[in-house]
Amino acid sequence: MASMKKTILYLEWGSILALLACGLWVFLKLPIETSQGFPQKIMYLHVPSVITTYLAFFIVFVYSIAYLWKRELMFDQIAKASAEVGLVFCALVLITGAIWGRTTWGTYWVWDARLTTTLLLFLIFMGYFLLRMSVNDRDKEARLASVLGIIGFLDIPIIHKSVEWWRTLHQPSTLFKVDSGEAKPSMPPELLYPLLASTLVMLAFYLYLLLLRYQTEKRTDRLNQLLAETQD
Repeated sequence: MASMKKTILYLEWGSILALLACGLWVFLKLPIETSQGFPQKIMYLHVPSVITTYLAFFIVFVYSIAYLWKRELMFDQIAKASAEVGLVFCALVLITGAIWGRTTWGTYWVWDARLTTTLLLFLIFMGYFLLRMSVNDRDKEARLASVLGIIGFLDIPIIHKSVEWWRTLHQPSTLFKVDSGEAKPSMPPELLYPLLASTLVMLAFYLYLLLLRYQTEKRTDRLNQLLAETQD
């Protein structure tokens, strides 16, 4: 328990300081992009948020399968914590994407394939928590939520491939461009390196939030168990 608290504390301060450092790097040191100008800098928040959202819901997918297989409450607690953090990052993706879209497309929202499927992902996991709140039995809640979490994750490959499968205003992959069977960055190093750094820092921040929420979920389940025992 003490080691977990130390890990959370280190991740908290490390990720917050690193986020501040990345922000200063992006806004004070990087050159202004020629075609989009200053608003292009939102990429350094938008793209890391996308990747973090993918990871968060992938964790939901994996631990939901693990719960249905093993029926261990810990797996559902991790899945629930990751879904909650992932939903926040998914909202951040939609907000930053809308702001970036206003500068590039002239509007905050279009019913573009990638935008629509991302909105669908957000709504699925909003439903995920509404489902949890509507079920009183803890095991039944975990089972139903696990099934929905698995189904919800299946939207992510559709989101990622939507720019290739359909006609879309959204630009192709920023970090990786497949050329001659090889994945290569589609941007110069002076823009790529801060983007990679921002992504790594955002992932560390996600890990901090995940561990924090997981600890809260464990305490909540333990408290509910004790309350149920006192009522019997």
